Amino acid sequence: MWSVREQALYWTDNLGECIHRLDSESGRGQRIALGRNVMAIGLRAGAGLVLALAKHLAFYEPGGELELIMSVEQDQPRNRFNDAKVDRRGRYWAGTMNDVDWDKPSGSLYRVDTGLELSRLQGAVVCANGLGWSPDNRTFYFCESFRYAIFVYDFDPDAGVPSARRMFATVDHGSGGFPDGLTVDAEGGVWSAQNGAGRVVRYAPDGEVTHEVEVPVPQPTSCMFGGPDLDVLYITTSRQNMTPQQLGRYPLSGSVFALRPGLSGLPEPLFAG
Repeated sequence: MWSVREQALYWTDNLGECIHRLDSESGRGQRIALGRNVMAIGLRAGAGLVLALAKHLAFYEPGGELELIMSVEQDQPRNRFNDAKVDRRGRYWAGTMNDVDWDKPSGSLYRVDTGLELSRLQGAVVCANGLGWSPDNRTFYFCESFRYAIFVYDFDPDAGVPSARRMFATVDHGSGGFPDGLTVDAEGGVWSAQNGAGRVVRYAPDGEVTHEVEVPVPQPTSCMFGGPDLDVLYITTSRQNMTPQQLGRYPLSGSVFALRPGLSGLPEPLFAG
């Protein structure tokens, strides 16, 4: 997550129970231990962050204490949050997944309004993942990793309701990869990390592949535009479930990478709750 007002990059080490912050001007890095798995990071309009933890949504201001604001799916102990984003009306969207059987359709998609009302918008989700909106705010993208697909919806920005779900892009099961986190650039292109395939792919709004970025590790997890001109694409990666032999071959697994792909992103919205 890139903060325009701070000119800083945030990312999560969810199994390490911490978040990281990198100040772009000074290059100073900070590791913030939270003692909880952090699945996704959003920015608040007032100050601080909104976080998706395993079972809770929480507020956090660096240097302060976690404030748990709500929990979900306590009747499904295997489920947890996986990814989340803020829309341009300041609402927080978060999806869940089965953390044991990743391909089980037990997840859901939720919307948290600015008054902290929680709405469940979709069920039977197979590993909720990357979310994003088109620049005109009329199209919503939502990834289900183990349907190996990114879906596209018509979006009503006033009501905050997606409709007319349809397929946008798929990843071949035989490729060894699956779609993970995503971001949308200023031209409406959808950048999707393909975990297991070692690449990030850009799709035009019509679904055509326009760019492929090969990453020197097999498990890219998400991507986000940042930098003063929002023209730097940051890519997070994972080393989860990799064998010692794989880590020996790909020692940079778990690193964050950056490149300038010749396109720029949009400022991430702020949660108004």
